[in-house]
Amino acid sequence: MTDQSDELLPTTRRALLHRIAVAQAEGRTPSLAAGVVRDGRLVWSGARSMIDGHAPTPDVQYRIGSLTKTFVAVLVLRLRDEGLLDLADPLARHLPGTPADGATIAQLLAHTAGLAAETPGPWWERTDGSLRPGLDDLLEPGAAIKHPAGRLHHYSNPGYALLGALVERLRGEPWGEVLRREVLAPLGMDRTTLLPEHPHAGGFAVHPWADVMLPEPLTDTGLMGPAGQLWSTVADLARWAAFLAAGDDKVLAADSLAEMRRPATGPDDTAWTSGYGLGLQLRRHEGRVLCGHTGSMPGFTAALWVSDEDGLAAIALSNATTGAGTTLVATQLITLTAEHEPRLPEPWRPLPEVDEELLALTGPWYWGTSAQALRLRADRGLELTSLAGGARSSRFRAEPDGTWTGLDNYYTGETLRVVRAADGTVSHLDLGSFVLTREPYGPAPVIPGDVDPQGWQAF
Repeated sequence: MTDQSDELLPTTRRALLHRIAVAQAEGRTPSLAAGVVRDGRLVWSGARSMIDGHAPTPDVQYRIGSLTKTFVAVLVLRLRDEGLLDLADPLARHLPGTPADGATIAQLLAHTAGLAAETPGPWWERTDGSLRPGLDDLLEPGAAIKHPAGRLHHYSNPGYALLGALVERLRGEPWGEVLRREVLAPLGMDRTTLLPEHPHAGGFAVHPWADVMLPEPLTDTGLMGPAGQLWSTVADLARWAAFLAAGDDKVLAADSLAEMRRPATGPDDTAWTSGYGLGLQLRRHEGRVLCGHTGSMPGFTAALWVSDEDGLAAIALSNATTGAGTTLVATQLITLTAEHEPRLPEPWRPLPEVDEELLALTGPWYWGTSAQALRLRADRGLELTSLAGGARSSRFRAEPDGTWTGLDNYYTGETLRVVRAADGTVSHLDLGSFVLTREPYGPAPVIPGDVDPQGWQAF
């Protein structure tokens, strides 16, 4: 048994350890390792094992399965940010000759390309990649497309194998080497590898009706590697969680990561409990919106979730094919930490300097008769709030050309401009063609369609 911590309260540490102890015992898994990240740092790690007095440290590798897809997605977004591809490009523009030629790169990232969920037999997760030596072997001829592209979310492991091949084509070297150089090394993740490196856990299947185990094969899945090949540790995945939460300009900017977190398709359920972005799973658990991914390969399950609102992330890794419930464990580790130690708000501080022109823009504005309020934020950012409530409140990022770009809700990506009169005074604001004025429907000349010349009247 291990229980390492930094700054968490003893009651919190006990609650976290209890949760993974229950999961290991009731899930009948040989071992379970976990960690909690707060504000970018691993503040707790713990493990339970079937061997008395011995449990994995945060440096022991486990296979992380489909968590691999989050790494592949970051590689693809890097290519996009460098201008080497557009997410709207069909795959054939860069990697022609596959059954997914017409699917866009964004659709492959979001599992909306309509591709088959798995390769033709035998089951790729338990067989050597040499059985699928070419890209043509990853999808069944004539049966690769299961749904019209773009219609719905249909998870596809071969789709991510194609994305890994896309990375290789555009970089001119194996995707694993690209990953090591461009992502893992800059983030200090030297214990994340394509094949296991000592110390690592062995994978097991536990009999469903008896307390006996069967070793699972440790396969190199070859071309299917981008779908689930990676091995990693609690310590390395803590660094990955911190990166997914805040970004790192050495690897991928925060704006691109925010794009990955946005739902690419509508939710599968009316309660919005799950969704998918560009390589990241989305989950709503007990009122919290989480992003991350789960993973499983024969002998292993894994989960990593990030709660941006709480500044928390959690990792859970097990070395049993089924039973540990790592997805739920990781979400509950976040909940437990947040409940025991709610995030402290940042202290209020005044702006370091006053920009009189920006200050003059603050206060009430009107879109027709709808009352809005504009507030000045740090870094010359603005926040527009509907005084009557509603979903059209948005934050805006200042741009070098003197405009602002919407960051969330209805105005995401829309441009806010200050329009000045001939004498230089502010006439109105233009927000994606909406005109905001200091008075309801005034001054008349700037209102689209003009206003009745008699003005406001009593009837």
